[in-house]
Amino acid sequence: MAPIKENKGDDGIEHFDVLIVGAGLSGIGAAYHLQKRCPKKSYAILEGRGDIGGTWDLFRYPGIRSDSDMYTLGYRFRPWRQAKTIADGPAILSYVKEAAEDYGVTRNIRFNHWVEALSWSSEDACWTVTAVCDGVKKTFTCDFLWMCSGYYRYAEGYTPDFPGRDEFSGDIVHPQHWPENLDYDRKRIVVIGSGATAVTLIPSMVEKAEHITMLQRSPTFMFSMPAESPFAKFLGRFLPSGIVYHIMRWQRIALQQFVFKTARAFPKNAKQSLIREARKRLPEGFNVEKHFTPSYNPWDQRICLVPDDDLYAAIKTGKASVVTDHIEKFTSEGIQLKSGETLKADIIITATGLTLEVLGGASVTVDGKQINFADTLTYKGMMYSDVPNLASVFGYTNASWTLRADLVSDYVCRIINYMDKREYAQATPRNHDPDMTREPYLDFSSGYVKRAENILPKQGEYGPWRHPQDYVKDLMSLRHGALDDGVMEFRQKPAEQEKVPSQSLAAE
Repeated sequence: MAPIKENKGDDGIEHFDVLIVGAGLSGIGAAYHLQKRCPKKSYAILEGRGDIGGTWDLFRYPGIRSDSDMYTLGYRFRPWRQAKTIADGPAILSYVKEAAEDYGVTRNIRFNHWVEALSWSSEDACWTVTAVCDGVKKTFTCDFLWMCSGYYRYAEGYTPDFPGRDEFSGDIVHPQHWPENLDYDRKRIVVIGSGATAVTLIPSMVEKAEHITMLQRSPTFMFSMPAESPFAKFLGRFLPSGIVYHIMRWQRIALQQFVFKTARAFPKNAKQSLIREARKRLPEGFNVEKHFTPSYNPWDQRICLVPDDDLYAAIKTGKASVVTDHIEKFTSEGIQLKSGETLKADIIITATGLTLEVLGGASVTVDGKQINFADTLTYKGMMYSDVPNLASVFGYTNASWTLRADLVSDYVCRIINYMDKREYAQATPRNHDPDMTREPYLDFSSGYVKRAENILPKQGEYGPWRHPQDYVKDLMSLRHGALDDGVMEFRQKPAEQEKVPSQSLAAE
């Protein structure tokens, strides 16, 4: 376990070997791996909010749950032991908090430290991190910066500028900031959107509401699966829970990869299959073509999970409905649609998505130069061209977030130990191909991705300048691939370079 050190210099600035930003699912996992594989390294976690959990502490709307199974969303080092593998938010939050406490991570967290600025100095070979705590700016320095701050803006979600919004007499709620005491008993509710949040809200609210409508501009692909795994239950009759967890983890990884690659290879067949399964679960005569037949192919956008057919069951009750149309304007009574229809509502929920950010929106400079991440190339989907000693966690769009977070931890710990052994102070990805084609970081047509293309880094046409969206490829690259690969540039501190020139060494 890494010791807690004050590490204060004469100027009162605390220095750590590693600073982790964010105490959510990724940050707690990063700290565990760092303690285990780099036990001599001092570290701290800077968390902008007042508690552990990130997404799972921020979102409080009814029914909040994972859209990935806990065999893969859970940590590989800490088996998920509950029967329900499509878990609700409070259960996931407890799991993360217990992991942080059990592995001694909690004591290294600095809460309410919102990171605003990151500045790298090649002369000093370190990062200076400026955070705000209770209105006071605090400064830290570190040798390596590990960003686990997520990919969206915590302060606010995305809400379009709906005409007539101020005319509506009821409540307008964004799920990212759910009111603690919102009364929706026997109320008419319209949920704008058909993504994972909307699909979760509707079955969770339908029993108390008078009626709830999912209003969508276009349909979304849905995929049903049991919230509990019959196969895991069967294995649990003969094997310890820890072994069952790891068997199920690999079974789900293999299944995810197979389904994704098959859908991409045979999109027409995959589309027909998903629509056919939705039709089986919806009431007879339901207009599946209009409301559950997307215009795009599967995995051009993320597929929504429907555990235990709960959305379809809500529609079957008659208290939930789906409307596919465009909004003309808000009125005092509800929403007027382009078709001329009016949806009356007491509450409008804008499940309209997230606002993406890079590195939590912090300002980043390298040797005094402001970094615009839209001009950078992503290295292995976790570092950035010409930005030294910084790694960030971004998960998969076709599988669970934590699968990749664990592999990023493997790589970061490897490179820290590699640099220590060779007395390197700086590791920087460098692109030596000026003619490399630059492509969007995410091959996804979802609105929240398209809105952020002007701020997201780019990826190249070949590795290691790509995010492969492939667990097996990442496993080989991040856990076992060469560190000195001709792209990663290693340097000693300037004073040391004068004594011993840097040499290229093969990775262990």
